[in-house]
Amino acid sequence: MTRQPDHAEFDVTGMTCAACAARIEKVLSRVPGVERAQVNLALERAIIDYAGDEPAALAAAIRKAGFGAQLRVSDAARQREADEALAARRRAEERQTLLRTLVSAALSLPLVIGTAPAMLGIGEAFIAPWLQAALAAGVMAVSGTRFYREAFAAVRGGGANMAVLVSIGTSVAFVWSLWQVAIGHGHGHLYFEAAAVVLTLVMLGKYLEARARQGASSALSALGRLQPRSAERIGADGPETIPAEDLRPGDRVLVCPGRQVPCDGTIVTGETAIDESLVTGESLPVERRPGDSVITGTVNGSGVLEVEVTAVGADTRLARMTRLVEEAQQGNAPIQRLVDRISAIFVPVILGVATITFLGWWLVAGDAEAGLVAAVSVLVIACPCALGLATPTALAAGTGAAAKAGILIRDIETLETAGRIGAIAFDKTGTLTLGKPRVSALEPVNPAQTGINVAELLTLAASLEAASEHPLAEALVEKAKAANLTLRPACDVAAIPGQGLKGVVDGRKVSIGNVRLMEAEGIAAVEVNALLETFAAAGTAAAVAVDGQLAGAIAFSDLPRKEAAEAVAMLRASGLEAVMLTGDNEAAAHRVAGEIGIGDVRAGLAPEEKVEAVRTMSANRHGGAAFVGDGLNDGPALAAATLGIALSSGTDVAREAAAITLMRPDLTLVPAALDIAARTKRTITQNLVWAFIYNVIGIPLAAFGILSPVFAGAAMAFSSVSVVTNSALLARWKPKRTQ
Repeated sequence: MTRQPDHAEFDVTGMTCAACAARIEKVLSRVPGVERAQVNLALERAIIDYAGDEPAALAAAIRKAGFGAQLRVSDAARQREADEALAARRRAEERQTLLRTLVSAALSLPLVIGTAPAMLGIGEAFIAPWLQAALAAGVMAVSGTRFYREAFAAVRGGGANMAVLVSIGTSVAFVWSLWQVAIGHGHGHLYFEAAAVVLTLVMLGKYLEARARQGASSALSALGRLQPRSAERIGADGPETIPAEDLRPGDRVLVCPGRQVPCDGTIVTGETAIDESLVTGESLPVERRPGDSVITGTVNGSGVLEVEVTAVGADTRLARMTRLVEEAQQGNAPIQRLVDRISAIFVPVILGVATITFLGWWLVAGDAEAGLVAAVSVLVIACPCALGLATPTALAAGTGAAAKAGILIRDIETLETAGRIGAIAFDKTGTLTLGKPRVSALEPVNPAQTGINVAELLTLAASLEAASEHPLAEALVEKAKAANLTLRPACDVAAIPGQGLKGVVDGRKVSIGNVRLMEAEGIAAVEVNALLETFAAAGTAAAVAVDGQLAGAIAFSDLPRKEAAEAVAMLRASGLEAVMLTGDNEAAAHRVAGEIGIGDVRAGLAPEEKVEAVRTMSANRHGGAAFVGDGLNDGPALAAATLGIALSSGTDVAREAAAITLMRPDLTLVPAALDIAARTKRTITQNLVWAFIYNVIGIPLAAFGILSPVFAGAAMAFSSVSVVTNSALLARWKPKRTQ
């Protein structure tokens, strides 16, 4: 049996650009046993699949390459502490970067003013050469040391990155100018201001980039902060405060008004309104009472609750949600893989271009000084950072904004797919409708002959359905309980896909389902159809057979979701075709479809027929087709669709098969999910196009001497900041509503 590879994730510090990420991936891939190594520059994280006993060798490889590495642990409490420590360190670094930028700007300003006449060609600098050198040296000491350390670490580790380019460029400009002063040419145009201003601008760019990155990934940080630290566990001596991670399923906790729910659980006593906005995106408090579920991290309103724990730690809905968002943000678009290959060779290529630029100016034009300035400009303007940040920052912002709205996107392939969908199919029960049907009609057939009256028919049917997850089963059981009927034990219960349920209740063979199931029981289709047609107006009808005889029929009605018509209208306005696929009868399906505006209805479908319909739609529509469902039998259709979308109120099977999960049962999140996917994909494209155009245009301009080192430095800083800022704009996205 093939062993599954181990998985490890590291927080990585010290990366400055895409070349750093590429370098770490290359180093990790050489470690024996590593099967996959991916480094996310925006999240500053390395994700590794490997076959080995200890991840220590992986951390050692990262550190040897010149970067810091901290293993992320599975223990939620320990990892939260580590994340908080890392966040505090990053905030301190951010403050230090700002301080260095301000000091460097203060030192650079007199340099720029004093050398302006020489730069503009209208006179000589009116600041002494030795003072220029002193001011530039001050900037190099304040801001340059960071880049020089990073450059040294990169070269020692066998690679090159943005810091190498900046270090070489500014050092060459400074040393050349110092040499000119030393040999008595200080009256000419020196380049101390170029070295100082470039370092100041690059440092400013790093500060702005860090701020923008923080905004782009704010949703993931917010999810991490939702996990409560403590809980009031109810013991024999009353409530006691314990760490939330010490809770176990079956424990009972006290949740006071205004406090966060510390676990996933079920309310035992108490009624309240729960604020679920940060988990599901639902803006209004949701009423909760005994028997209802509550979610970790949500906030209790005015009632005092006693909650029985059902899940803690990594098993909670909040933890799964956080994992999904993290996994989505760790992906790479197909085009980004090409970008990564370019980034891996970018710095060596730029060093070569700078060398050729200098030699060209010196040997062809006979102007070594102009060649030196042009080479410095090439080194400074070339920016692999923008290329490396283009995809991960947009992913972090887009998936984070979606998560805030209650939309969980599984991976980047989902974003690619969602942006080109041509049609969308909906399941009916529990998706387009509330999924809480009620028994609207119940009638036995020939009770005098069969001995089965209304009460007996309801008792047998409810007893059989008691173990089923289907919404219709719940309606039957509730109806029986409301009538004070006692349910009986059922055995040999079997669900027949697309037909119904059968089993033995109190020694009698009972079947509930459609015509096909009744035919399998030996009952004529004509007889069954005649009975069910009389129930069509009352809603979805199911026949009941007892011991091979038709015993009666039960009708169920279900109301459409209040936002279903709005969601369908939004999809149609976007040019998408909406289709209903249901196992329900024609009359019930068309009644619901007419209320919400769906014209294409395909009713009476077995699960395998629903799957085939989805496959046909996916094959015949440009961009494929999406399927929205929530039920146990929707899993195959969700998996077969080009894009599967599941409501979180549905079954685990549906959620596992879906690429997108809606954290609250709001169908307007379907067009919203397609919208944020398209916007994120568009932002990634914009970022990459800008980064490529910037380098393709900027490097030749620098090589031909059109851009001075100062303007090259400003352009380089602007490139990274513009990409990250463009991505951060996605974090402001909110779902649209038409009503």
